[in-house]
Amino acid sequence: MTKIAVVGAMDQIGREILSFLNEGGYQASDVFALEPHSPLGNMVSYGEDDELDVYNPDEFDFSKADYVIFATDKQTAKHYLAKACAHAKVIDCSSATFEDTNVPMLIAGLNDHALGDKSVRVVSVPSALTTQILLPLTKVNEEFPIARLVTSAYVSTSVYGKAAMDELFNQTRKIFMNATLADDEQVFQKQIAFNVLPQVGSFIGDETQFEWAVNAEIKKVLGGKIKVHANAAFVPAFIGAGAFVNVECAVDVDAESVRKLMQSTENVVVFDKQLDGGYVSLNDVQGEDMIYVSRIRQDVSVTNGFSFWCVADNLRASTAQNAFQVLKLWLNS
Repeated sequence: MTKIAVVGAMDQIGREILSFLNEGGYQASDVFALEPHSPLGNMVSYGEDDELDVYNPDEFDFSKADYVIFATDKQTAKHYLAKACAHAKVIDCSSATFEDTNVPMLIAGLNDHALGDKSVRVVSVPSALTTQILLPLTKVNEEFPIARLVTSAYVSTSVYGKAAMDELFNQTRKIFMNATLADDEQVFQKQIAFNVLPQVGSFIGDETQFEWAVNAEIKKVLGGKIKVHANAAFVPAFIGAGAFVNVECAVDVDAESVRKLMQSTENVVVFDKQLDGGYVSLNDVQGEDMIYVSRIRQDVSVTNGFSFWCVADNLRASTAQNAFQVLKLWLNS
């Protein structure tokens, strides 16, 4: 049986990947949970009935694994990548291999052909937001080639991990208690509770690291000729991401055709009713596997344009599920 190791198994995305593996029928005996600096005796849940021992990757024998999924930060993945690649095929969720032109970036169902080269030992998956934006456009791009994308994203604090989510919780509690927030503005440097912050990631020139990454990832997946402009802001939510996406095509396009194509795209749900509440919001998608699309309409400000709203659980529906789907593709290739 195929053996799979998940590095970062105790972090949020790693736990979701374990959940997909369990739901996909992988036995606990075939899955290794790894976490940097994990002390001996740590365990992590695997489904409702099993627990996995958590191994320290410094001491783990990677020859035991056929596939290794990195659900860690970039620096941690870079530290262990060579060790893992010496024995196993690797799926990188961390962006550690993004700049390597020999490492394809995959969104399962969109550019599966990138796995066609049998010599590939490492593949990367894009950030949750890039997957959330591009997956609904899979069939649209085949029929109406995309020339330009403009996205305005509203992301939850989970992008920065548990410390950021805790900061939102503590600030919210203190506001209701009329207490000072001075000690709870460490992650964001500004109040995040009941606020919107137009900065996700550190600045690189006049754009942020997050905006640059979305721009670069879209170009790597769809091809470098596409023009992209990305905007991103933090909203006071714990999990999920929402985005308005404006698309300009190289040929005539109409919103109704786009709607039909999105409705037939796997792992995408179109819920789009022109009435109060006839759309999907951030709060509706926590724990959901699908990417939800609403507000599909013609963009009359350009010649061949349309726009849409999409929301997803950024931990589960985007990154974790995509990594699991890429794993299945690789196993079946």
